[in-house]
Amino acid sequence: MSELSNRRILLIDDTPSIHVDFRKILTPTPVQTVELDEMEAALFGSEVKSTRALFELDSAYGGQEGLGKLQEALQQNQPYALAFVDMRMPEGWDGAQTIEHLWQEDPRLQVVVCTAYSDYSWDELLDRLQAHDRLLILKKPFDNIEVQQMANTLLTKWDMTERAFVQMSHLEHLVDQRTTQFKQASEALQREIDERKQLESQLVQSEKLASLGQLAAGVAHEINNPIGFISSNLGTLDGYFKQLQEMLDAYRDAEEAIDSSELVERLQQLRERIELEFLHDDIPLLIKESKDGISRVGQIVKDLKEFSRVDSNQEWQWANLQQGIESTLNIVANELKYKADVVKDYQHLPDIECLPSQINQVIMNLIVNASQAIGPERGTLTLRTGIDGEKVWIEVADTGTGIPPASLQKIFDPFFTTKPVGQGTGLGLSLSYGIVKKHRGDISVVSEVGVGSTFRVELPIHQSKPTA
Repeated sequence: MSELSNRRILLIDDTPSIHVDFRKILTPTPVQTVELDEMEAALFGSEVKSTRALFELDSAYGGQEGLGKLQEALQQNQPYALAFVDMRMPEGWDGAQTIEHLWQEDPRLQVVVCTAYSDYSWDELLDRLQAHDRLLILKKPFDNIEVQQMANTLLTKWDMTERAFVQMSHLEHLVDQRTTQFKQASEALQREIDERKQLESQLVQSEKLASLGQLAAGVAHEINNPIGFISSNLGTLDGYFKQLQEMLDAYRDAEEAIDSSELVERLQQLRERIELEFLHDDIPLLIKESKDGISRVGQIVKDLKEFSRVDSNQEWQWANLQQGIESTLNIVANELKYKADVVKDYQHLPDIECLPSQINQVIMNLIVNASQAIGPERGTLTLRTGIDGEKVWIEVADTGTGIPPASLQKIFDPFFTTKPVGQGTGLGLSLSYGIVKKHRGDISVVSEVGVGSTFRVELPIHQSKPTA
């Protein structure tokens, strides 16, 4: 059927003479005028007229047979456009039942009811078939012109409906394509937005860390000055007190040479009132403790500078990883001292080529996370180091609550956190992952709920092509 022109008609009627009448009306024997047509074509330059029949008519003598022919036509992709169906057929289905079955198979089929009388009123039939706009009636006896006009009209309707259906299908296909394209574009845009947000968050975090490092360096510089003169003054004070001790000892020895018992008694009372013996022992101890405290503060400042490394040029350099771990432990000592016992299991490590301040940041994130995971009961935090070929490794293990398997796959995703709302940004491990990958290393985690977690960082000793 070219250009959607469907001229196929199915007649379902139990009366053979009706089929004869329909064939005479719809498929009359064409008059052979071939010679006249050829002469007309030669004279006027037109094509020879086709003698093709106006309609293709198939017959069925019962509802079941008609349904079978319809199904066969559909399977062959040659559907009927129109069916004339007799309403009263004593054997098998009546017209209403037949139409119901036909429309179940092919809802596009146009139908004309052929009847002289019926068991249904016209309104009842329309209501039963829900076909107020798709069903016509042809009263017996038939008028030839009426049958031909009805066939032409309904076949044209079928063609128009089919063309509209094809066009709608095409438009729906285009809409689906555009929708898919828009969806893909939307997903790509959302990915770009998420990546931009991640980069912006990392930039903000990096700027915060840089500002913190600069602040730490500035504070360290400012603290170093008073530490210097306090330490110097304590050393001088210690020397002065030793000289005073010598003088006091000399005065005590000189008391024996004093003739006035009244003066000797007054000196003894004064010595008891000011607790000279206690001061003699306590002042050196206070000076020693103060010097130790100043030394401790100095070490913290040194570790703070070592941790931030803002006094360096942020270029790749060789650094002692264990020294970085110790500096970081010193910085977070207050976070750990009430929550966990720290166990150190170190192996001798060679210096590695890295960005030390960034590696220190990774170590701090892992240590702080481990401390926070331990919970209210005091636990154990174990730090291990080792070397494996051309790589060194660090492990931070805790006896905390552990990480559920569902969260374990997302632990390094940006903004993912297992902490309560307001207690974590979800960026610490994501940034650590980025730093480790920047160093061409690997970071992994093994965790068991109720037992604890172990984070392992592996870093190459040499950076062949460091990434800026």
